Amino acid sequence: MQIGKRFWYVLAELKRRDNIEVAMKGSELHIMKYSSRQIGQQNEKLAAEHLRAHGYTIMARNWRCATGEIDIIARQDETLVFVEVRSRSGSTTAAALETIVRRKQHKLIQLAHEYLAHHGLEDADWRIDVIGIAMRGGAPPLIDHVENALDW
Repeated sequence: MQIGKRFWYVLAELKRRDNIEVAMKGSELHIMKYSSRQIGQQNEKLAAEHLRAHGYTIMARNWRCATGEIDIIARQDETLVFVEVRSRSGSTTAAALETIVRRKQHKLIQLAHEYLAHHGLEDADWRIDVIGIAMRGGAPPLIDHVENALDW
């Protein structure tokens, strides 16, 4: 069966815009839609792999308390690093990073303090980083890691 270029273009656009995965299995076309939660988990996994590749030790993922959730808690040397992961479709990470508004910054600080208090680490050195991920359709995702992000 011959499928035209326009068809594949439309599928690529759906994948980029609507989080749809397309695969051919024999002569059958399989289309799968991913939920926001599945995409978030996938991007947090990418972020954790990025951190490991750059010498970080992952301490916890998706730590929750009454205030909210910290995506990744890592250690770089003697510093505890709280990591917020943000992703958006597009060719750059700017849109993802711009979602860290003042209100979110305050919540991240509050979450970090709650984690430190819960684990008796009030005297530990720590910082908050943000990892922005640009989902670029069929291309590999672009990852930007902003260290000490609240000092922007």
